[in-house]
Amino acid sequence: MSARGLIRRQPPAAHHPTEEPAAAQTLDGVTRSPGAPDPTHDHTRPWWQVMCLTGVDYFSTLGYQPGIAFLAAGLLSPLATIVLVLLTLFGALPVYRRVAAESPHGQGSIAMLERLLVGWRGKLFVLALLGFALTDFIITITLSAADASAHVVENPHVPAFLHGQELWITLGLIALLGAVFLKGFTEAIGLAVGLVSVYLLLNAVVIVVSAVHVFENGHVVTDWTSALSAEHGNVVLMIAVALTLFPKLALGMSGFETGVAVMTHVEGAPDDDAERPAVRIRNTKRLLTTAAIMMSAYLICSSLVTTLLIPAEEFEDGGSANGRALAYLAHDFLGDGFGTVYDVSTILILWFAGASAMAGMLNLIPRYLPRYGMAPEWAGAVRPLVGVLTVTAFVITWLFDADVDAQGGAYATGVLVLMTSASVAVALAARKARERGWTIAFTVISVVFVYTTVDNVLERPDGVKIGACFIAAIIAVSLLSRMTRSLELRTTHIEYDAKADAFIRDCARRTLRLVAHDPEHGDAGAYRAKVRKIVEAHELPYGGDLLFVEVVVEDYSDFESRVVVAGSVAHGEYRVLTVHAATIPNALAALLLDLRERTGVRPHMYFEWTEGSPVPQMVRFLIFGTGEVAPLTREVLRRAEPDPRRRPYVHAG
Repeated sequence: MSARGLIRRQPPAAHHPTEEPAAAQTLDGVTRSPGAPDPTHDHTRPWWQVMCLTGVDYFSTLGYQPGIAFLAAGLLSPLATIVLVLLTLFGALPVYRRVAAESPHGQGSIAMLERLLVGWRGKLFVLALLGFALTDFIITITLSAADASAHVVENPHVPAFLHGQELWITLGLIALLGAVFLKGFTEAIGLAVGLVSVYLLLNAVVIVVSAVHVFENGHVVTDWTSALSAEHGNVVLMIAVALTLFPKLALGMSGFETGVAVMTHVEGAPDDDAERPAVRIRNTKRLLTTAAIMMSAYLICSSLVTTLLIPAEEFEDGGSANGRALAYLAHDFLGDGFGTVYDVSTILILWFAGASAMAGMLNLIPRYLPRYGMAPEWAGAVRPLVGVLTVTAFVITWLFDADVDAQGGAYATGVLVLMTSASVAVALAARKARERGWTIAFTVISVVFVYTTVDNVLERPDGVKIGACFIAAIIAVSLLSRMTRSLELRTTHIEYDAKADAFIRDCARRTLRLVAHDPEHGDAGAYRAKVRKIVEAHELPYGGDLLFVEVVVEDYSDFESRVVVAGSVAHGEYRVLTVHAATIPNALAALLLDLRERTGVRPHMYFEWTEGSPVPQMVRFLIFGTGEVAPLTREVLRRAEPDPRRRPYVHAG
């Protein structure tokens, strides 16, 4: 049968039958449901404990943020940090509080945008965002491990032979992280609580002691203000310059997307609604707000004391404060003993920040790519995916030579692209909800994030280049995987309405004979001619038991789909099963196998051949879900049911 004739394309919002389903059958063992909950999500914790899990990423930036801020803004570092904090509290925080409300199962801003764009355009857009998300998470692992290695070699008690070996130390830390996930990542939240608590306490001690030194040596403040005046003239000019410099400090805003991704671990209430858990949403908002306020205070204070107390040359490459400004102060003011304790705490939290990023990727990749058919099936399994991500982190570390400063641009680009997409998503959500005030507010925030992202890309284009490499790799692997998996069964669930169920039960008492029919040829003559052709071509004794099957393809870019089967009588004589699915051959094969299991009868399916070259027909199948239906249906059946004695019959003529 012609591929063009077998299909009526409709948008995803196509009307489904309103009758109550009489039966539903899950194709167990064929494919998993894309929305199936992760059993680990049953193990929830209080919001403040989950805050520590996402905080190992967010709070660990204190290990390198003050140094990167000074390199970017110089003496204006505290002012630029204040601008960054204002954007965090009045930009990123409101955006992600709204994201948490709109995607309460940890889907994040990408899922919000996915719902707005359908078809291949939406899939490609999601793949691009995933590329930047992976840039963010992978660079979190590599940059954090690189900074941890800097803390290792700069400690005075470390043997001399380790100096200059930052690359190998970084690779070792990444390998250790991968080994932890390969063995099984359990009790992560409990470990995160301990690491974050100790780390924040030690940072508070360092900042307070440093502040005391500032008060005891008041000239450092006057020296700083004098240098600022000499360099920039007046306060207005300083603020204006700080506004242009703060995008370079965007590393201090990481962790928000991870905070939403882990919200499925946040404890809610026993009576929370499964679709919209109000208490879990409220607790996640509390998590995001508390983390943002705490981090804002630490960022301002750390930037101020490091700028005032550390000589500028120590921030430069090769300097003792490069990538470890607060550690420099810890050793200088509190001695090597306390400094070593601080270094160990920093190394551990920076290493574990990679765990937070790895957990984010293990949540993000299986949520999208396998469901799109754009990843091998093993991508949904933890261990193979951990291996691929660890090797990728090795390559990035080697390319950047474990240099913290060199990776800052790529990290900031990933963070800012995700925040920009999130702000756009919530602005569109507010507009859809007719919330005029929030629409204006989120639109303004979106403009600010767009400016910040563009400025960062222009200043450090290496970030967008790395992101583009990830996007290209994802698209290449995705398309290859989509082609190799195109002949899988791809159906997660089959549902029948009462009339369809009655047709099937009636025909199964004799034999099940189904005829693929063009939904667009719905006149009585077309049905009558089809019955006559089938009876004559296959020498059937009687055509009254034939069931017509008409496939309505809704979104042909989908890979997995639920199949909805509705029964009707055309022209008072011809029984029709209307099937709603993403592709024709895969849906028909799934229907035939399901009918065999439900009735115990091997069904027959009758097709007409399509005229023309098979090559364009295969392309049509891969892109539009159509193509030469008869051989493709048979091939899907052959792969799904290796035993020819149990395989449904396929007839073409």
